[in-house]
Amino acid sequence: MKRDSRLSNVLHALLHMAEHEERTGSPMTSEQLAVCLSTNPVVVRRTMAGLREEGLVTSEKGHGGGWRLARPLNAVTLGEVHDALGGTGLLPDAPPVEADGCLVEAAVNDALTQTYAAARALLLARLHDITLADLANDFARRLAAHPNRDLIHAYARKPSAP
Repeated sequence: MKRDSRLSNVLHALLHMAEHEERTGSPMTSEQLAVCLSTNPVVVRRTMAGLREEGLVTSEKGHGGGWRLARPLNAVTLGEVHDALGGTGLLPDAPPVEADGCLVEAAVNDALTQTYAAARALLLARLHDITLADLANDFARRLAAHPNRDLIHAYARKPSAP
């Protein structure tokens, strides 16, 4: 089963955006976000456009433009971000059918389909309980406890390229 990393990548980007804006007062460009996520700026723009449609981010065009969070970190849940990405990718709806007509596979797939549905409901409920502020606080705690925190802190705070 292929892993869908869109949710974790977007959460990563949103936290970088919040930190960047707090530090510089300016939005983050698609190019800056692409560097953070090791992807192409076009992919960032396409993904962020979907989040903008759901009211999670805003964008500004032109010189000095870029992406900003539309709401405070404590007002955005991981579930809202997941939903804005299309609400898929956490668990499959059902396992693939490898041997059509096999009664053993049918029994296994029915059990797994029901289990996936129950697990998905629990996971989605939990995602709606966690905010971006929770993630930011966890990062701050980890940074404070890291033995190389001064080096990491200096790297995180270095000015972004224009």
